[in-house]
Amino acid sequence: MKNLLLASAAIAMTATAAFAQDVVRMGTEGAYPPYNFIDDNGEVAGFERELGDELCARAELTCEWVTNDWDSIIPNLLSGNYDTIIAGMNITAERAETIDFTQNYIPPASSKYMALEADADTTTGVIAAQVNTLQAEYIASTEATLLEFATLDDTVAAVQNGEADAVFADADALKPFVEETGNYVWAGEDIQLGDGVGMGLRKSDTELKEKMNAAILSMKKDGTLNDLIKKYFGDDAAVF
Repeated sequence: MKNLLLASAAIAMTATAAFAQDVVRMGTEGAYPPYNFIDDNGEVAGFERELGDELCARAELTCEWVTNDWDSIIPNLLSGNYDTIIAGMNITAERAETIDFTQNYIPPASSKYMALEADADTTTGVIAAQVNTLQAEYIASTEATLLEFATLDDTVAAVQNGEADAVFADADALKPFVEETGNYVWAGEDIQLGDGVGMGLRKSDTELKEKMNAAILSMKKDGTLNDLIKKYFGDDAAVF
């Protein structure tokens, strides 16, 4: 889903190991529904909030939630501002050079183009994507013109106001705009990117990774992870 925020490995070496702390701080964006968003009470909500709380309960960890802008989410993990990234982050080899990942808690899913018209030019037109994402990287490699924005909502607004011909993002994130607003349609072809979504951690936090992996695996085995995916993304969502 999102991509390529690299920071010095030296910073990671100075960060305090999360598992040694009394509280594990769960870092998220709070602006990528239905994965994560801020509700009317000012609290982190969405799929990853419910998932994260359940993972912490199964791992017998005390967790609190921290929000951070997407474009600096990896550097602030490495500098110790929080202990995990649970923010719709796709697992990629390049990111894995800087941080570690749990096993995926969302299987690999399609990215899609969304536009005002189904025949929008997704090949050579202007395509909006969120900055530092897999989708932005992909568009930059095509003949289309990439227009990057800080948030998903900004990319959608660019299509609505005519700045961009289409937006390219995770299908699960765009689906509510298509199905609930009636203003947008799918365009172009689906593209498969990434190895699924996982939790990012500092490479030094091996014990925390083991605890979270065990919790994710238990949710996969008893079916509760699939149930949660369907709750937020629909019955036709990709599951385990």
